[in-house]
Amino acid sequence: MQSQFNESDNLSIWWRYTVIIVMIIGFAILGFVTSLAYENAPPIPDKVIDNKNNVIFTKENIQQGQSAFLRYNLMEHGTLWGHGAYLGPDYTAEYLHQEALTIMDYIAQQKMGKSFVELSQEQQFGIKENVSFILKQNRFDFNKNVLVYTPEEIEAFDKALIYWKGYFTQGMAPGLPKNFIQNSDDLRNLTTFFSWASWVAVTNRPNENCSYTNNFPYDPLIGNFPCSDAYFWSAMSLIFMLGAIGLMLFLFGKFDFLGWDPKRKPRHVHETHLETSPLSAGQLATMPYFVVVAVLFLLQTLFGGLIAHYRVESSFYGLSIVDWVAYNLGRTWHLQLAIFWIATAWVGGGLFIAPMLSGAEPRNQKFGIQLLLWALVLVVLGSLTGEFLSAQGLLPGEMWFWIGNQGSEYLDLGRAWQYLLIAGFFFWLWLLFRALRPAFSNPKLKEFSILFFLAAAAIPIFYVPAVFYHHQTNFTVIDTWRFWIIHLWVEGFFEVFATVLTATIFVQMGLTKLITAKRVIYLDIILYLGAGVVGTGHHWYFTGQTSVNMALSACFSAMEVVPLTLLTLDAWDFIRVSNLRCEECGRFLAAQQKWTIYYLISVGIWNFIGAGVFGFLINLPIISYFEVGTNLTQNHGHAAMFGVFGMLALAVTMFCMRSMQTEKIWEMTKNLIKIGFWGLNIGMGLMVILDLFPSGVLQLWDSIVNGYWHARHLNFIMSGFFHTLEWVRLGADMIFIVVGVIPTVSAIFITFMYGRKRDEEFVKSTR
Repeated sequence: MQSQFNESDNLSIWWRYTVIIVMIIGFAILGFVTSLAYENAPPIPDKVIDNKNNVIFTKENIQQGQSAFLRYNLMEHGTLWGHGAYLGPDYTAEYLHQEALTIMDYIAQQKMGKSFVELSQEQQFGIKENVSFILKQNRFDFNKNVLVYTPEEIEAFDKALIYWKGYFTQGMAPGLPKNFIQNSDDLRNLTTFFSWASWVAVTNRPNENCSYTNNFPYDPLIGNFPCSDAYFWSAMSLIFMLGAIGLMLFLFGKFDFLGWDPKRKPRHVHETHLETSPLSAGQLATMPYFVVVAVLFLLQTLFGGLIAHYRVESSFYGLSIVDWVAYNLGRTWHLQLAIFWIATAWVGGGLFIAPMLSGAEPRNQKFGIQLLLWALVLVVLGSLTGEFLSAQGLLPGEMWFWIGNQGSEYLDLGRAWQYLLIAGFFFWLWLLFRALRPAFSNPKLKEFSILFFLAAAAIPIFYVPAVFYHHQTNFTVIDTWRFWIIHLWVEGFFEVFATVLTATIFVQMGLTKLITAKRVIYLDIILYLGAGVVGTGHHWYFTGQTSVNMALSACFSAMEVVPLTLLTLDAWDFIRVSNLRCEECGRFLAAQQKWTIYYLISVGIWNFIGAGVFGFLINLPIISYFEVGTNLTQNHGHAAMFGVFGMLALAVTMFCMRSMQTEKIWEMTKNLIKIGFWGLNIGMGLMVILDLFPSGVLQLWDSIVNGYWHARHLNFIMSGFFHTLEWVRLGADMIFIVVGVIPTVSAIFITFMYGRKRDEEFVKSTR
């Protein structure tokens, strides 16, 4: 196998030093903020008592309630402190608003002998002022670890027991069946957990004027207004962003060029045409990985269509399937399958591309690749089955946590499957090491191959925090580690590894020089992780962290806009290199990999729109305060998750597919790939334009005007123009699936079915 990595150009050592400095500073700050989560997490009292020392509920009730919240997978139906799914209510916001109404009525009955609605406006105004005073006062005794509830709060808790029992048993919860929770102990403990989480959200921290969640959720009735920190650090973050943009413009002016397109045109690699290059046995063994990608991609989008439909009606076009696949289970599978198929594409792509870098393949690599694939299939099928069994209540004891559904958004799969997934990632890393080892001793390739390996190593290493908590760990700590995975692992190190894969592909195709590829990798690490590591904390504004986190994460998160903006230059670079011709033969340099380049162009555009524009829109603390958990959040999530990481995974898939195809197979698939590419981009664009963005703006406005609880309430979601937009979105979903996903999946299957003919023609046996 011939490698095209033949250049000896070396970069300044300061690129490496800068990466090391950025990583040390970033993780020192993030580690400090993470430690504060343990120190400043809202206290869980041993007992909650009345003013006569009668016990209302205990710490065990709260922890059992949290376990029930996770076991019944309610984070995939509603939200807690703004994080979770978008169809159900925010449980803390709903509890607090119901509590405020109960307190007002209780006071009215005690003082005037009438219900609150029977009072004059002047009398009502006087009572409303008492609500904030009652709820904001912190009656937690830190010495005795006891919390005292007032008679008004006890009355609200008793009524909440009735309300939430009705909600989960009488079919009031959209997308959930009747009698979803029947166990009386679970219902009481769950309400206890909601009561504690709501107390955390409204009562002031000791010696402060804001609650443990920085006064989230917004509700004037309970006295929850944005803290001054939210305004101040939103303004400061803009200064940091403008300063970072100015610095980057200066650097671009000084160094003239920092992107993919070199000053000198790259050499066309005449002697290696990917469509007729001999592939190793290990490379051909990666072909089933992309079949798995296709299957999981199709299933993921079908479940996405299902849960989108749950937002417009309780049945699925007249079919009642909620007893088998309720909204929360469908959303679990939708999110988990997205991570699985994207990760599978990069795992397979890494194994396919690594021998191109080293120019050799070790013995028995094919067997290791096949073994890893079966392990991956086991984790996927096992976790999906466990989640179904958990949803049906068929797993006894704590088996729901270990092989069922942990109930944490994006980290739903059972803990045992997580351990197997981590083991699989490390086995993949070992396979990559074996494939790359010859390049480590090559002076020309050593630095680049080490970058490739380290970027891959970050994937298993930074998934490990997913197992750093238990289902009864303080919820603030759970959400802290959860976003280490969602933001740092997915948005950070997946991005870095994708850049390395892209750089390797470009050098192999002769589109860029090795020194340019290394420069881009270092630049990507510096820019993304320089802002993104500490920026992880923008998810923690309202989850029990203090203003220290808000100050740091708001400023660093704002600077993430800079690299995302620069990706528009990447998109333009990709367009330019796709049009370059070889001066010797006249061929387009990217002719063999046209659709790989097109998908990379989409990545640049969607990264700017989805992660840059839509991400920055919701990252400012003052905006996030009103919108977190609304359609603006999933607007950013869809445009960034699929538009960036999904498109990157498909770009890698297209590269490997095209390398496995003969011209005959290419003629069979090229039109399907073309249709699929445009179907995916148009479908995603219509989702954003027709529903996610405008409906998110409507929800944001309603939150500001009527309170966060109202914008998340079923009456708002299932009525009016907002609901109409949800119906319109189904058309975009149909285009995405039928015109985008199905042709793309079909092209992958055709390549698998007919690509095996290459075995006879080109395989180099390494056994």
